[in-house]
Amino acid sequence: MNLNEIVRAPCKQWGTGLDQPAIQQMERACELPISVAGALMPDAHVGYGLPIGGVLATAGAVIPYAVGVDIACRMKLTVLDCPVSHLEDRRDALVGAIEAETRFGMGAKFKNRRQHAVMDESWDFSPVTRQNKDRAWAQLGTSGSGNHFVEFGVLTVPSEAPASGGDPLSGLAPGSYLALLSHSGSRGTGAAVCAHYSKLAKERHPELVSPYTHLAWLDLDSAEGQEYWAAMELMGRYAAANHRLIHQHIARNLGLEVRLDVENHHNFAWKETHVIDGVARELVVHRKGATPASAGVLGVIPGSMASPGFVVRGRGVEASLHSASHGAGRVMSRTKANATFQWSDVTPRLREAGVELLSAGLDEVPMVYKDIHQVMAAQSDLVDVLARFDPRIVKMAPVGEQAED
Repeated sequence: MNLNEIVRAPCKQWGTGLDQPAIQQMERACELPISVAGALMPDAHVGYGLPIGGVLATAGAVIPYAVGVDIACRMKLTVLDCPVSHLEDRRDALVGAIEAETRFGMGAKFKNRRQHAVMDESWDFSPVTRQNKDRAWAQLGTSGSGNHFVEFGVLTVPSEAPASGGDPLSGLAPGSYLALLSHSGSRGTGAAVCAHYSKLAKERHPELVSPYTHLAWLDLDSAEGQEYWAAMELMGRYAAANHRLIHQHIARNLGLEVRLDVENHHNFAWKETHVIDGVARELVVHRKGATPASAGVLGVIPGSMASPGFVVRGRGVEASLHSASHGAGRVMSRTKANATFQWSDVTPRLREAGVELLSAGLDEVPMVYKDIHQVMAAQSDLVDVLARFDPRIVKMAPVGEQAED
């Protein structure tokens, strides 16, 4: 890139005291010749290429690393038709359902494979999806590692919540409900798609030198760009299937009915129309660790294993490219977390929050995350909070597993 000819696209930031390297990453992304606009969410921290919490709108091109390694990483919340007292009365059954109906760890898979229509689709349009279809099927319904989790908790719908109109929460009266929340994505196949097409993008753009190399893009009118887009969208359907099976099998294991589902994904790119300088343009909007928040769109923004998450409704703020944060955001690297904390530091915090932790690594303890209440306050103009979820029984990948989020 010729740094003397750089024109930086406009970018608005939410939140204060954000990690300076993350801000610099966002600024560099906005310097690309394909970039049109950007936004940085209050949970932002450093990633590869685009920071986590970064939103980037481009013209006619997609950046594999601005989508991310865990393509279509997703949140799904299910409200179950049973009393909150099940957390105590049927504690063993709830724990047993999580243990039986999903798997954690980088190589986690099912011997007896789960069934879903996504595996009946064609996976042959790309060499990487074709080669990984068998692995994807084996991992269907699994949760992986890193910041991925499955947890039971209490969903509280307040009486003063904003009017929800025709969205699914309008069917829930104010009160408390037993809910299941999961977070995971497209597993090993999504990572393989990212690696394959990122390599192609870098080969197409040798002019990009460090620290811009992870921002290499594919033109959407190229064969490689169209192929990546199709693979990314397949990973979106695969990740949605992953969550559907986890929730479906857990509910069936417990003999419970589902009252409603709320879900959304991040680490994805969408073709959307946005008004830039008074002109409506079709753009490619990358949300890397950011939640879609168009007007009326529902989402789930989690905190940590010992802090609440929130069901939200987007307000469609154009300056944020109709986006919000995807969580609390890290304040500490995994390496530093493992060197800093002992379980004796964490156990009192979990006990105080009323959380039973089935498994996790020290790199995911509550202290490595920002204060979710501060993050939500910083984006109060982007989303309305409809309900609060408090974790009670939490399972993540066991100690020693390599992170794949």
